[in-house]
Amino acid sequence: MKVDLRSDTVTQPTAGMREAMLASPLGDDVYGDDPGVNALQDKIAAMLGFEAALFMPSGTQSNFCAILAHCQRGDEYIVGQMAHCYRWEGGGAAVMGSVQPQPLNHQSDGTLLLGEIESAIKPDDAHYARTRLLALENTFGGKLIPYAYVEQATELARRKGLSRHLDGARLFNAAVAQAQMVSDKPVAAGPPQADGGGNVLVEARRIVQCFDSVSVCFSKGLGAPVGSALCGSRDYLARAHRIRKMAGGGMRQAGLLAAAASYALDHHVARLAQDHVLARRLADGLSGISAVAVEPPQTNIEFVDLLGAARDRAAELLPYLAAHGVLASGLYRLRFVTHLDVDAAGIDHTLSVIHDFFAA
Repeated sequence: MKVDLRSDTVTQPTAGMREAMLASPLGDDVYGDDPGVNALQDKIAAMLGFEAALFMPSGTQSNFCAILAHCQRGDEYIVGQMAHCYRWEGGGAAVMGSVQPQPLNHQSDGTLLLGEIESAIKPDDAHYARTRLLALENTFGGKLIPYAYVEQATELARRKGLSRHLDGARLFNAAVAQAQMVSDKPVAAGPPQADGGGNVLVEARRIVQCFDSVSVCFSKGLGAPVGSALCGSRDYLARAHRIRKMAGGGMRQAGLLAAAASYALDHHVARLAQDHVLARRLADGLSGISAVAVEPPQTNIEFVDLLGAARDRAAELLPYLAAHGVLASGLYRLRFVTHLDVDAAGIDHTLSVIHDFFAA
């Protein structure tokens, strides 16, 4: 058995997704006439309540275009120290856009202190970069950022004249978790329920309404092979479109990829709850091992810290797991990510292998 828990980016297209890709009519997206791309952009914009959307090859490019469409050379954006668009995207906004990041430390729940955000906003003085943007991420390291905090932070940014961008690579994981918090009913992906509770799309729209732009990834938990979308106003996306062109993001017969993303939106949103259940199954199964500290997962990402003497064997653990068909990432802190290509049997196999390692 092979169980790949390195990331939810490793998913393979389902049979239904492959059929949708093969059936997709094609045009040329650089000319704006690929029907699949146009339909996807209209779909995700309507789902999230934005005027328009722009299909991107990757989440990194989507965040890059987002920041540069909000900021000019010599501007800065406020962001978390461990945020993906600051730490894990090659410094693109600074290197290629001359936009300075102002990173802040995260709290244990993934938030940035409101007082530190406000203090980081620079005065209108030639000595300083011009603060133009607040960038948040949800989920952050698998954590759901509390909705009350999202409202407070984005309202603070609005009052101070800042634009607001959300790296929502796992937005729908956040929406599933938030929907479960507001209702004891099973989450649903369809039209809003009469009482507004427990609906993933309702919660997704609640989150993104606080922002001027949002980047949504299709190739993580939603299971498409490639692609993200940047949503915002038409004027904003016209700027982002120009930046995408400069970054080499203009694609031709991209309807093949758009069809996969569209299929994912239709079929793979509510099922994210299953991934969250499997992450909790993994956490529960590891909680009895004294050599590790298990961080209870809120969505589909589980972190496990090695303790004491177990740290001396850290370099042995991942090779041992791989030799027994389990792939993960990390060293002293391990990360396991559940997704649509993982099932309960795979989690149970993973638990068995890890227990065997520490029992040896």
